[in-house]
Amino acid sequence: MGNRIRIVGLGPGPAEQMTLAAWQTVTQATVLVLRTERHPAVAEVLAHRAPPVLQCCDDLYEAHTSFADVYAAIVDRVLMLAQTHAEVVYAVPGHPNVGEMTTPLLRQRALEAGITVELIGGMSFIEPGFAAVGVDPMDGAQILDAMLLARQHHPMVDVNLPLLLAQVYARWLASDVKLTLLNAYPADHPVTIVQAAGSAAQTLRTVALAELDHSDGFDHLTSVYVPSLPPHSSFTALQELVAHLRAPEGCPWDREQTLTSLRADLLDECAELLEAIDADDEQDNRAAICEEIGDVLLSATMLTQIATEEGRFQMGDVVRGVVTKLIRRHPHVFGDVAVSGVDHVLANWDAIKAQEKASQGVTPGPLDGVAPGLPALEKARKLQSKAAKAGLLDRRALALAEPTLASLVGDAPDEARIGAILWQLVALANLHHISAEDALRAYTVHYRRHATLST
Repeated sequence: MGNRIRIVGLGPGPAEQMTLAAWQTVTQATVLVLRTERHPAVAEVLAHRAPPVLQCCDDLYEAHTSFADVYAAIVDRVLMLAQTHAEVVYAVPGHPNVGEMTTPLLRQRALEAGITVELIGGMSFIEPGFAAVGVDPMDGAQILDAMLLARQHHPMVDVNLPLLLAQVYARWLASDVKLTLLNAYPADHPVTIVQAAGSAAQTLRTVALAELDHSDGFDHLTSVYVPSLPPHSSFTALQELVAHLRAPEGCPWDREQTLTSLRADLLDECAELLEAIDADDEQDNRAAICEEIGDVLLSATMLTQIATEEGRFQMGDVVRGVVTKLIRRHPHVFGDVAVSGVDHVLANWDAIKAQEKASQGVTPGPLDGVAPGLPALEKARKLQSKAAKAGLLDRRALALAEPTLASLVGDAPDEARIGAILWQLVALANLHHISAEDALRAYTVHYRRHATLST
């Protein structure tokens, strides 16, 4: 039988919370490595019996500047001992497989070295943490390392499920956690700071999220409990509702809808959102904007649910597609491309889009990227902008080509003057029973066809 490493969980608190197997293993060890001495059970373990060979890894936290380097150094130390001793016991806080970054690294390195690894479990922080706040995690809960959440700009959690954050060991980390959570939770949302869960020294302190970092007292035994938001606050709740509406026991009208039948509704919802945004210039219109964004989101969710039922794609495909595209089109953020300003960003964007089309076997044209379904005025604006950029159009010459119109506009037209002239043009079209929208849309199609043929 070859050499063996036994990774033992010390539990979340004093020695009385250790399993019998864990206690026997660490107290009978001949070679014991402690990831840290800063654990409530360590003193009692060593008082019961000090092993012949004892090493602690707290010094490695002082010697390195990143946790990745610390964990690698700890694994090196354990493996070095395992090369010269038949059995090494490596003791870690909690459970070896819960929030313990050295465990997978050590298992992989030991496998490569031909050393057997055995896990001896212990109670993790999860059980006493949820017990302290009176929550059964089987009802639905989320568990995250505070460091992982602190690195996010938006918390990647379901706000309709409670959240337990582990290892909030410092005030600065609590501050970073707070800033991330504030992107999804209101400032007055109550959160509970759980200290030394499950031990005689356990304390609970509930504060507003905005005040999470307003005091000291954070250490390696600190967790933070974040209760869920009111029902129906998450995107998954919207997806469930839409799927329910489309189910056999759902709504007959919703069940009859198709991608095509919802097209007009989507246009209406987008128009209403734009109207709400425009009204925000004159007054605080947040309630209306919030409602209209919800309606647009509902339309997108309903369209995706229909596609899911047809076996075409799911919401995961939609989100993954747009996230992947955004990462690809922002190499100056997610890669090593340097940019000098907004114009450089836009130039890169166009170049990347051209590469995407080329990879799909499509030869990009100078007027590509203007959606046919755009309102005619916006479509005309985009076409003119792209044509001017490609050298196909002199916008100043075009604007002055009709003397009468140019004289009406004047030398320094403002938004109101242009709006008044457009209003008169619509009236002129109506007088002759012509749809101004259809007329301009038809001309953009004509212009695009003519410009494409001439290039």
